[in-house]
Amino acid sequence: MFNNGGTLFASEGVFVLLTFLPIISYLIFTGFGIYFVIKVIKFMNAKTESDQERNKKIDELIGVNGQGKNIE
Repeated sequence: MFNNGGTLFASEGVFVLLTFLPIISYLIFTGFGIYFVIKVIKFMNAKTESDQERNKKIDELIGVNGQGKNIE
């Protein structure tokens, strides 16, 4: 009589949204988790490369410093 057999207080779209809300939130959290893990892995790879370059430069400085003391 009011909504052609529907409810008086909520439309069918709200019920559909409430039905799929847990699934949608699970997908969003899973996607964020995957994105976060990928970003952490990329950061750690970049940090490892940076640390290796720094260690090479420190080794070169130690070598140059050691040669300078041998000359004196």
